[in-house]
Amino acid sequence: MLDAALLSRIQFAFTIAFHYIFPPMSIGLGVILVIMEGWSLKTGDRLYERMTKFWVKVFGLIFAMGVATGIVMEFQFGTNWATYSRYVGDIFGSPLAAEGVLAFFLESTFLGLLLFGWDRVGPRTHFFSTVMVALGAHLSAVWIIIANSWMQTPAGYKIVGEGAAQRAELTDFWAATLNPSTVERLSHVLCGAWLAGAFLVISVSAFYLLKKRHEEFAKASMKIGLAVALFASLGQLGTGHGSAIGVAKHQPAKLAAFEGHYAASAPGDLYLFGWVDEKNERVLGLALPGFLSFLVYFDLKKPLPGLKAFPPEDRPPVQPVFQAYHAMIGIGMGLIGLSLAGVFFWWRGTLFKQTWLLSVLLISFLGPQLANQLGWFSAEVGRQPWVVYGVLRTNDAVSKVVPAAHILASLIMFGMIYALLAAVFVYLMGVKIVRGPEEEAAA
Repeated sequence: MLDAALLSRIQFAFTIAFHYIFPPMSIGLGVILVIMEGWSLKTGDRLYERMTKFWVKVFGLIFAMGVATGIVMEFQFGTNWATYSRYVGDIFGSPLAAEGVLAFFLESTFLGLLLFGWDRVGPRTHFFSTVMVALGAHLSAVWIIIANSWMQTPAGYKIVGEGAAQRAELTDFWAATLNPSTVERLSHVLCGAWLAGAFLVISVSAFYLLKKRHEEFAKASMKIGLAVALFASLGQLGTGHGSAIGVAKHQPAKLAAFEGHYAASAPGDLYLFGWVDEKNERVLGLALPGFLSFLVYFDLKKPLPGLKAFPPEDRPPVQPVFQAYHAMIGIGMGLIGLSLAGVFFWWRGTLFKQTWLLSVLLISFLGPQLANQLGWFSAEVGRQPWVVYGVLRTNDAVSKVVPAAHILASLIMFGMIYALLAAVFVYLMGVKIVRGPEEEAAA
């Protein structure tokens, strides 16, 4: 028998995972566009103007895909998740509305000037539009993270009504907006987005260098990408640590699932890798004893609440969360290593002779995408069984009148449409990259 709640979760996870490919790239690429065009204005070097023109067109394609795939999620709140929308709409709707009014319109308004204003406005006016587009992309992330963080660590609300009329009512806008996890999660997400944009630029630059095409362009782009990647990858490490400490304080069951920590109260081990034996409630793998406690409290012997401290019905699924979390960390450390290697050889003056490194960098754009997806999966599945942590269970949040068969049919339909969109995106991106910056600039 089909389960409407499970199908609704799969459908939302699928649509948001596909959508989440694009916003991080547009946020990160927006920062790089500001750097490129700003340096062009400062130095008068036409190379950086050509670079900006090329990457602006790539940005436009990514932005269009993000818009097309993001609209679907908004409608799902009213179809598959109507009970959730009724229960928390007074709170959840505010940041979503702010994202549309204060961020999306800012970004889309100046995007036209960014794309088509090169010969119609002055250089400083055009640069201002680039800054506004980048700012709008970041503000979108701010409001979306505020909404999601409230679901993780709800604050500034009260429960009113009884029975079917019960709902959460906003009592303090700023307490809800600056809830306990907003800042640390936002900083972590933005670092991941900057990485996505930086490694996209690095990968395309590596492609040109290996093909010995547009080499001057590729070398300059590679250097900017590596500088942003090094800053963002190290920032990701620091913000990730801060976010984990917040999880330990506000969502201890999630942290226990991250590391497969079962003992109700004992020092937490830090696993480098492992496999969770959920039946016997243990992890088989390589661990650093007490290091989870050390990272949280700087004390190897400080006890942490484990999964046995929570009723079985309040525990997240451990195996998928454990594996996703550790894969995310592994990829993140790999990206730090790649960034350091690139900067090291750049400093030595031999970066563009390291064909082995360029070959790795060619596919490095996949790293931030996988890490971002795995991080999102860890955070959201690790929150289960709650859709609003400690307030509303996921199974209680689904719509009561939408049949499972309808959800399955729409899931299949979305799968077909998104497959087509993915093919179109890959084709158009491939055309732009193969055509190259010089042809783009002359067009």
